[in-house]
Amino acid sequence: MDRSSHPRSRRTVPVLAAVAAAALLVAGCSSGTGGKKAEESASDVSAGRATTPRMTVAMITHAVPGDTFWDTIRKGAQAAAAKDNIKLVYSSDPSGGNQASLVQNAIDQKVDGIAVTLAKPDAMKDAVAKAEKAGIPVVGFNSGVDDWKSQGLLEYFGQDETVAGEAVGRKLNEEGAKNAVCVIQEQGQVALEARCAGVEKTFSGRIQVLYVNGADTPSVQSTITAKLKQDTSIDEVVTLGAPVALTAVQAVSDAGSKAKIATFDLNKDLTGAIQKGTIQFAVDQQPYLQGYLSVDALWLYKNNGNYSGGGEQPVLTGPAFVDKSNVDTIATYAAKGTR
Repeated sequence: MDRSSHPRSRRTVPVLAAVAAAALLVAGCSSGTGGKKAEESASDVSAGRATTPRMTVAMITHAVPGDTFWDTIRKGAQAAAAKDNIKLVYSSDPSGGNQASLVQNAIDQKVDGIAVTLAKPDAMKDAVAKAEKAGIPVVGFNSGVDDWKSQGLLEYFGQDETVAGEAVGRKLNEEGAKNAVCVIQEQGQVALEARCAGVEKTFSGRIQVLYVNGADTPSVQSTITAKLKQDTSIDEVVTLGAPVALTAVQAVSDAGSKAKIATFDLNKDLTGAIQKGTIQFAVDQQPYLQGYLSVDALWLYKNNGNYSGGGEQPVLTGPAFVDKSNVDTIATYAAKGTR
C-alpha cells in the first residue's frame, strides 16, 4: 500500500457512514454513465440495497469451533454484506499461523477487502503487510486494539479490553468480592490476557488466573471445579466468554462452592442465566455491531473513500454491563442472535 495515500496521512473529518451510504444511494438513482443508467426500484431503496458493483470481502477470525460468540459477529457481517451487495467469504482458525494462511488465501483470490482479527498480532503481521502491498484495504475488529495502527490497518472496530477489564474490577469491588479467579480459555490470546490484566489492575481483592482449553467443554468444567475445590475461599469466578460462563455455573455446583460468576460477552442462554440469577452480570462488546461495521466500512472506503475514527482512533463498541436491571430488554435481541 502506498503509505502516502493512507488515510492517517490526511486530516479530513470523517463522514458519518449512514449519511454517506444514503448519499450514494440517491446518486445511484439520478445519474448514469455511458448511457447505462443505474436504476433502483422504490422497494430496493427502502430495503437499503446498494446499486454499486458487487465486491468480495474476506472476513477472517480466530474463532474457536463451537463458540457461539462468533455466530453473532457473522450475522452482523452478513447483514452488512446483504445491504451492500457484497460477497462475504468467512473463514476462521484459532491458530495464528493458520489464520495468517487464510489471509494469504484471500490475497491470492484477489478480494476487494479484508476484515481481520489480530488476536495473535505477531503471527499476522507479515500476512497483513502482504495484503496492504497488494492494494487490498484491511480493517481490524474484535482483537488488536493495541496493534492495528502499527500494522497499517485502515480502521478498527471493537472494545478496549484493558478498559473493559478495569471496569469489571471496579464492579467486583462494589459487589464485595474478595478472592477471584479469572478463567482464560485460550492462552496467549492478547484480548483475553488484557481482560484479566485489566481486572487485576482495579480489583482490590486477590485474583488468580486459570487457563483452560476452551475447545474442550468437559475439560473446562473439570478444571474450574478442581480449582474451586482446591481453594474454597474463591468467591468470584470471572469468565471471558458466554459458553465458559455457562460451564462455570455447573462447575460451581459440582464443587459445592458459593462463588458467584461474572463474565464477558453474551448469548441467548447467558441472558437467561442473568435473569435467573445464576450469573451476576456480563460485559457486552456488541459483536453483531463489530461484524456489521467492519464489512460496511470496507464498502464505504471502496465506494466513497470514507473511514471512521480519522484513521487514528478505534471505533469502540463496548464495554457495557448487562445485569438484572436491563437484561430483559437485551434478552429480546439475544433471542434473535444479534446480541
